[in-house]
Amino acid sequence: MLKHLTKAASLAAWGAAQYGIAALRDRDAAARDQRRATSILKFLTRMGPIYIKLGQIAATRSDLLPPHFVTTLRTLQDQAPHMRPDAVRRAVERELASPLEDIFRAFQLQPVASASVAQVHSAELHDGRRVAVKLVKDGVPEQISQSLRALGALVRLVHLGVPSSRGLDLPRRFDELARLLRPQADMKQEAGQQQRFHATFAAHPYVRVPAVLAELVTDRMLVMEFMDGIPGKRADEVALPRPRLAQRLQDTIYTMLYMHGISHGDPHPGNIMFTPAGELILLDFGITVELSEDEKWGLSSFYYACSRKQWDTAVDRFTRHFVLAGPELDARRAEYTTQMTQVLRHHFDLNSSRWSTVAYFNDVNKVLRRFNAQYTTNFTKVELVFLSGEGFAAQLDPDMDIWSNARKFTDRYSPYMSEEVEDQFTKAFTQQMPASLKMRDRARGTLVAPTHIDRYFFPSVFPAFVREASGGRLRDFDGNEYIDLHGGYGPHLLGYAHPVITAAIHDAADRGLVNGIGNHHEVELAERLVAAFPAADKAVLCNSGTEAILLALRMCRGRRRRATVAKFEGHYHGFSDQGMVSSWYRFSGGRDRPTPIAGSLGADPATVDGTLVLQYGDIPGLVRLREHADDLACVLLEPMPTSVVSLDVPFLTELRALCTELGIPLVFDEVVSGFRVAYGGAQITAAVHPDLTCLGKVIGGGLPCGAIVGRGELIDMAKSTQDPFSDYENRVFAGGTFSGNSLTCAAGAATLRHLDENRHIYTQLDNHTQQLADVMRAATRKRDIACRLSASNTFFSLNFSHREAGLYRDRMAGSNFKATIALAYYMRRHKVYLPELHGFLLSAAHTPEDLDQIAHAFEASLDDMLADGLFVT
Repeated sequence: MLKHLTKAASLAAWGAAQYGIAALRDRDAAARDQRRATSILKFLTRMGPIYIKLGQIAATRSDLLPPHFVTTLRTLQDQAPHMRPDAVRRAVERELASPLEDIFRAFQLQPVASASVAQVHSAELHDGRRVAVKLVKDGVPEQISQSLRALGALVRLVHLGVPSSRGLDLPRRFDELARLLRPQADMKQEAGQQQRFHATFAAHPYVRVPAVLAELVTDRMLVMEFMDGIPGKRADEVALPRPRLAQRLQDTIYTMLYMHGISHGDPHPGNIMFTPAGELILLDFGITVELSEDEKWGLSSFYYACSRKQWDTAVDRFTRHFVLAGPELDARRAEYTTQMTQVLRHHFDLNSSRWSTVAYFNDVNKVLRRFNAQYTTNFTKVELVFLSGEGFAAQLDPDMDIWSNARKFTDRYSPYMSEEVEDQFTKAFTQQMPASLKMRDRARGTLVAPTHIDRYFFPSVFPAFVREASGGRLRDFDGNEYIDLHGGYGPHLLGYAHPVITAAIHDAADRGLVNGIGNHHEVELAERLVAAFPAADKAVLCNSGTEAILLALRMCRGRRRRATVAKFEGHYHGFSDQGMVSSWYRFSGGRDRPTPIAGSLGADPATVDGTLVLQYGDIPGLVRLREHADDLACVLLEPMPTSVVSLDVPFLTELRALCTELGIPLVFDEVVSGFRVAYGGAQITAAVHPDLTCLGKVIGGGLPCGAIVGRGELIDMAKSTQDPFSDYENRVFAGGTFSGNSLTCAAGAATLRHLDENRHIYTQLDNHTQQLADVMRAATRKRDIACRLSASNTFFSLNFSHREAGLYRDRMAGSNFKATIALAYYMRRHKVYLPELHGFLLSAAHTPEDLDQIAHAFEASLDDMLADGLFVT
């Protein structure tokens, strides 16, 4: 430490002396500023990589430093000192453990760029591929360790000796920074991170990340795809206007932080290049920042509250997610909230047109220090990303309105329409469907309709009120006719008012509605259900899919005498507390080991805690079933998750085998997929059969209905033993006044009878699904719109995103909610009814002409959305 600090002091003194002597000879102020900047540059360069890194960050702050300083320090971003050619050859051959010529046909020993830790060389492999070779400079790892140890000790001395600094907790903040900087010389770690970013941005419209050649990566060398680009500091050479480049840069940083949860940690001009057309090329992943699902949620919800000027809410969210609060803050919470609100209002509202990230963080820090509080570790890293990235963006566009751009970004990923979009549709629908809007306003006085108007998380601003429905079409109270892709969320596979179903309902109604008493329709429906599933022995009828899930779980808990339920992230099993755990809206924990989180306020905490959450498709992750086998009542999942339209047969096969081995009941939720994917359901297609199957929707012919079918010993858990004492101890209760009622069962039996006798319907539906999906995919490709469309067996799942649909949390995080909601309303203007953010469905009633009209409406809607700026890139 002493040696390092002595070196720093002597170099600083020598530089100051040189500057002083030169300044006496030169009276010109500009020349003196340049000499001062040059002296600082020399000092940082001589002190090594950590100091060079500080200079790189400073070079992005043209809003804080004089132009001479910024221009001079920029050389540190890609023109730092580098190794001699002979040293380069030795270093490369040391890493390869072979002569350089064995791997490379050509190798440029002079670097194309050199930064604080490594230098980059251009090379060519024997197969003709041009590559970039990133090589850690000799001695750098040791210099990093020495500098960090010395600076850490100095920070601790200052912390002890300067009382006014203690509120900053400098040692902790320095340690956080040091943890970011230490791994910079580890090329294997960097290669792993770069591969993650490459996969994430693989289909992005304007962000590129070079592919890594993993077989040529060592501890000190990283070989990657060579990408030609214009260095960030020469942005004037890019064809795209600088304000657009600045917005793209800011959007990219926000996309990484808000959506991906992993961000480039050092986005200065030396680590970002541009293509001539304005694409961004991200380089150098030695420093990255990762946010948990909870932190991503916190960051998004905080900024969303700020954009709506809900200051108390914003303060609460920021404090819960990103502040380490002690007793003093808790005791003075009202005072803290008042002061933090003043800061937020000043920066996000009163002074937003002159946004300064530095000033904002400084003001927040002042408030935290007054209450003996501080940022969490990760928010300190986020702060560095914002400071560096927005500093670069401000260099690209000095007049940039950072907060305005940020609002546009967060608006895209909010589940609510912006004022501009809502105003546009208000005008359009006031003319197109005034009666429906009048009915909506009337309903507000007495009705909360959580399934279609006041929908949780994704409310419907412009609901249609239907006067009649037939076939594949709806007619509203204004006389508008729409092709329906809603299908009542699934029941109407045959279309509305199908003659076979209508006749059955009329006949049953004429005979009198029977419930709570035996009727022959319930027997026929049960027989048809059991016959459709090879592994089913018996059935129990109920009134909905949610009821079916609740009863199935009760049967399994009773049979196993265990309480914990294993379910899968993103799988929705109805509106029960258990069914909504980690379902659509909120996720928590790591990707490989999610932790359960309530799907709604009011959920029973014990139910949430009694849930083991897994990832669909993750075969290695099934090891957790072994770990918890003694606690599990059952495993519950959608075999074909319709939210992403995926059927993973190898995964289901492995899951079935493991559940059989461990003696854990396997429960399939085929409430949506049952009798829609195939006659029976997805398990028929996959040839994987569960112990229990939960059904609903299609099996009621459009009327409320649910059922559980499966193995006799499980279904019989709801059957009386004829001994009331034994029933209480060994059986589960299943009730429901309208369970098995004659009207529903008549409609359901007629539906299944018709489907059984007309299996060609499924072939027709599959063909129509693929035809429409192909046309829609072509439409988005033609317009260069980032869109992921999954389609199979009448199911369509669409989201506007550049990311592949891997885990459900990734799909949700990458979705442009605003555009998806808007699509539903644009399609409605073109007389196609699409549900907001719920996927969509075909029915057997849709004709080839309907498909053509849907395709035309989709293309017209995309053109409207492009014209209205919903896909600005």
